[in-house]
Amino acid sequence: MRSTTPVTFPDLILDPAADNYAVVGNPIAHSKSPLIHRLFAQQTGQRLHYQAVLVPPGQFAAALDRFQELGGKGLNITLPFKEEAWAAATNRSTRAEHCRSINTLWFDNAGQRCGETTDGLGLTRDLARLGMEVRGRQVLILGAGGAVRGVLADILALAPSRLVIANRTISRATELLRQLGAGDGAQACGYEALAGGKFDLIINGTSMVLHGELPPLPAGILAPGGACYDMVYGNAPTVFCRWARDQHAALISDGLGMLVEQAAESFRIWRGVRPETAVVMAQLRSAAG
Repeated sequence: MRSTTPVTFPDLILDPAADNYAVVGNPIAHSKSPLIHRLFAQQTGQRLHYQAVLVPPGQFAAALDRFQELGGKGLNITLPFKEEAWAAATNRSTRAEHCRSINTLWFDNAGQRCGETTDGLGLTRDLARLGMEVRGRQVLILGAGGAVRGVLADILALAPSRLVIANRTISRATELLRQLGAGDGAQACGYEALAGGKFDLIINGTSMVLHGELPPLPAGILAPGGACYDMVYGNAPTVFCRWARDQHAALISDGLGMLVEQAAESFRIWRGVRPETAVVMAQLRSAAG
């Protein structure tokens, strides 16, 4: 399997000598998914080709059609297309149906599009690895877009004592909680309403940090000993991770571990074998350092 640089749809070419997979999104140049799946393939002895594809806004459906026509086996979906992927899937898992978000697509023998979301599993596995407790804690999630939609059910299943979603558009966060059947311990609000609150765990699910921007967070909302997790990742600390450091967070992490864990679950779905994630995380951290 060879590594590739991102290509822009419609300049999509598949490798005729291998099973083809890809990650699609916008932006996509920062994606480590091709490297991760190359490492997974090497570890498990699988022959596959995996590339990153930049899809312009409004062209996800066309890109999906073309990938399937060319004989592609499966796709990972990242921002901003996870809800469009949900709509495009013919067969959806219970989890994907519940959260109306898909990050993993594949095609069955009849050519039907099957969809799953592995983001929530990836996030909760990484939180557990890091010792960031959810059960019984006050949890704040920033954002109410596709990234949060894909993980919220799994976070709620861990029974935080209180969960707040802060979003610029409060109605979107409220509707997300309603769709997931969140109980009385969950609520939605704008960022300004966070002032005076205290949270044990703050999770950033916005894409703003990809552009070096931070939601308008009041100071002092992180409880003493609290933890901060950014679902976004990068070679350098994200702006949210830097904010967490300034707030004296006891534990801080970006989303690289989540990326590797959710990718491992996608790989298992596609290839029938689950790779070891710890060694891949170590390799990625070492390469970034």
